[in-house]
Amino acid sequence: MAKIKVPFAGGCACGAIRYDCSVEPVRMVQCHCRDCQRFTGAGFVAAVIVPIESVKLLQGAPRFFRTQSSRGGNVHRGFCTDCGSPVISKFDANPQLCGIHAASLDDPSWFQPAWDMWTCDAQPWDFMNPALPKHDQYPVPPKPVS
Repeated sequence: MAKIKVPFAGGCACGAIRYDCSVEPVRMVQCHCRDCQRFTGAGFVAAVIVPIESVKLLQGAPRFFRTQSSRGGNVHRGFCTDCGSPVISKFDANPQLCGIHAASLDDPSWFQPAWDMWTCDAQPWDFMNPALPKHDQYPVPPKPVS
């Protein structure tokens, strides 16, 4: 696994969309929910979660469509209108964060997920790394320290 270099960059398959990000990820996850499966055309989405203000579009702009989130509000899923590549997702429930699709990174080799979530929707043909923690839906946030 390669070490993450900040800033990092990426874009869609055809190059119409390019972005860079100026900070290390807050977390890296794999989501197996049905919406992520449909969006990626695969068993899950691999996402790098970062503060939304740290992502700068250098070229082009994704088109967004929304799906309802079980956390409230919507997930806004951004893709390239030319090649269809998923690039970024935004969340009404956490508007300060966004998810960059690991496959859109120029160097995705440093992606290392912390957990699998929405495993209740995981497909039986999709092998999950047994070493990663599993969450049926969203991980339970840690309790504040008193």
